[in-house]
This record gives sequence, structure tokens and C-alpha cells, in this order.
Amino acid sequence: MIPNPHDIPITAKSDWWTLTKNAGIVTRSLKVAAVVGTILVLINYGDHLGSLTDRDLFKIFLTYLVPYCVSTYACVRTAMEYA
Repeated sequence: MIPNPHDIPITAKSDWWTLTKNAGIVTRSLKVAAVVGTILVLINYGDHLGSLTDRDLFKIFLTYLVPYCVSTYACVRTAMEYA
């Protein structure tokens, strides 16, 4: 779901990094990362969740980080287009 541009206060001087810290964008991105990341972890590591190595834990961290970054990027781009 794309953010409603009216819910994100944007000024002409808002830059990309400022928008990445917007509470609405952060909340939406965390929700996306939680859902998508959990699905991917269960698909990729579901059969051996009890015996994870440090390397596996790092990969799981990245599995959550990537959807967060993608969602944040998409929200910020959308917000900037409607500003």
C-alpha cells in the first residue's frame, strides 16, 4: 500500500534522508520487513531454526533489512513525487 501523500508533511526543502526518518514511513517499512522477512526466514531456514550458526543469524538479519530498505525507498520516492 502506498502512503497517502497527505499524511506525510513535506516541505520543499525536505531531502531524501529526512523523509527516511518520517514516523509514517518507518512504521510502514517495519511492518513490511516483519511480514516479508518472516516469510523468507521460514522458507529459507524453517527446517533448521534450532541449529543456526552465526553466519545464518547474519543472513537472517539481512533477510529483514532488505525488505525494510526496499519499502523505505518506495515510500520516499512516492512521497517525493507527490510533494
